[in-house]
Amino acid sequence: MEESTSREKVLKKVRHALIYKTDNPFPHVDFDSPVYKPMGDTPDVNFAQEFTKVGGVFIYCENEAEVAATLSALNIECNWQNIYCTEPELQYLLTQAGVPFDSDEESLQQLNVGITSCEFLISRLGSIMVSSKNSRRLNVYPETHVVIAYVDQLVDDLKDAFIAVQKKYSGKLPSMLSVITGPSRTADIEKTLVMGAHGPRQLFVILVETPASEDEI
Repeated sequence: MEESTSREKVLKKVRHALIYKTDNPFPHVDFDSPVYKPMGDTPDVNFAQEFTKVGGVFIYCENEAEVAATLSALNIECNWQNIYCTEPELQYLLTQAGVPFDSDEESLQQLNVGITSCEFLISRLGSIMVSSKNSRRLNVYPETHVVIAYVDQLVDDLKDAFIAVQKKYSGKLPSMLSVITGPSRTADIEKTLVMGAHGPRQLFVILVETPASEDEI
């Protein structure tokens, strides 16, 4: 009996392909070797170079005491207003720095600066991997996004970031994973570059070497 519809013809071909599998025509392809050449610098230096190339502001701190001092200086220099932060560890640093911030939902509509952590920093790309654990809104909504990360969050490539995040959450991934590369920008309209079109126009990364004890802050 002839197939009456194109759908039946397609399904028959699919069934045939599932039953009679063909051999791999390229059995000796190497899928494990790195695609990219080794980076010429250490991961932190390479990240800083690539991140600044795409318009980010990179700041290195030896410990959390320096982070607090840096946040205080940036708050004065940039005249930050309406800072929003929801993560207790970062709230502690802001408190030590004497930088006022909000964390309640009512203040969210007025925020100008969002301060968050991240999942990983991707050295080769100068990119930041964030997830719903770091807030869905603070890396998109404010004019300025400040990311505080530690040296042990640096990975070489995007592949390494995905492997690390799977290991971190034991396969139970956050509901959202995203990769940020520089401040938001677009040139869709008449090829004119516009900053902050779909997210923050300023992006800071404060990279911390080691956590400080409470006595050092």
